[in-house]
Amino acid sequence: MRVFVAGAGGALGTQVVRALVADRHEVIGFTRSTAHAELVQHLGASRSITGDALDPSSIRAALESTRPEAVLHALTAIPRRGPWRASDLKQTNELRTRGTKHLLDATIGVGARRLIVESMVFVYGYGDLGPDWLNEERDAAKRVPKRWLRPSIDALVDMEKQVMDANRKGNIEGIVLRFGGFYGPRAGTEITAQLLRRRWLPVVKDSDDSVVPLIYIEDAATATVAALRHGRGGEVYNVVDDEPASFAEVVRHLAATIGAPQPRTVPSWFVRLVAPYAAASWLGTRVRVSNAKAKQELQWKPRFPNYRAGIAEFSRTDKFLK
Repeated sequence: MRVFVAGAGGALGTQVVRALVADRHEVIGFTRSTAHAELVQHLGASRSITGDALDPSSIRAALESTRPEAVLHALTAIPRRGPWRASDLKQTNELRTRGTKHLLDATIGVGARRLIVESMVFVYGYGDLGPDWLNEERDAAKRVPKRWLRPSIDALVDMEKQVMDANRKGNIEGIVLRFGGFYGPRAGTEITAQLLRRRWLPVVKDSDDSVVPLIYIEDAATATVAALRHGRGGEVYNVVDDEPASFAEVVRHLAATIGAPQPRTVPSWFVRLVAPYAAASWLGTRVRVSNAKAKQELQWKPRFPNYRAGIAEFSRTDKFLK
């Protein structure tokens, strides 16, 4: 199948390109920089195109010149260190609203039959969402602990609605994948390890009750390919591993695995001051999300069922250990 990957140079995009090539698809990568385009070509894409997803003529020209059968939307602009403040998500929010509109219009225009989009489990909200496991029937959050968290949820809702509306009209087979927090190669774990080695990354006292769903980035990519093969148009799938975890336990385990000093403990007010978005999402949220539907319908399961297995795999790479 000829597959167009928008955002092919990002953390998820590069892994998706790799997985699609391994599955013998013809891959066209769309990126915003020459360096990313060269990386995508190196990964085995048949073609890589540089352009601006917020420019409708740019994305339309890329699709018209390649005529894909399916399109994957992995457009984000998140800093390599991750989003510390709500402002770090401003451009990504635009890509999820205006960028989705441009990509969706162009996808329908060239007659591609399927569009798969990268959403996130934070669409369910932030804060304590209770002890129960949430499935895809759960509504998007109507309330948030902080008003400045609202734009990131609204952008996810808008993106999902655009795709589902187009699916209902029969214009496209739209599929939404709600991913847990990414970790692994090029997904922020290298930076986390560097900070731990320098003892620059603390954990918050008494934060182990805050847990969020995670997914190893390579498992996220295999789920995307599975959705291409087995996903049903108009459906939403949670793509997470089997064991939500707290930020504190993950970084402590990472430190122990790489032989770094254990992180210092700091009060919560300090992290809220330095990195308010990270504090609200990773330290102030308790949410458990079920992956049962993805396992059943996509015929997929995570190779790494929890962060311990994923960190063990990641720590074996030569690049990581240097």
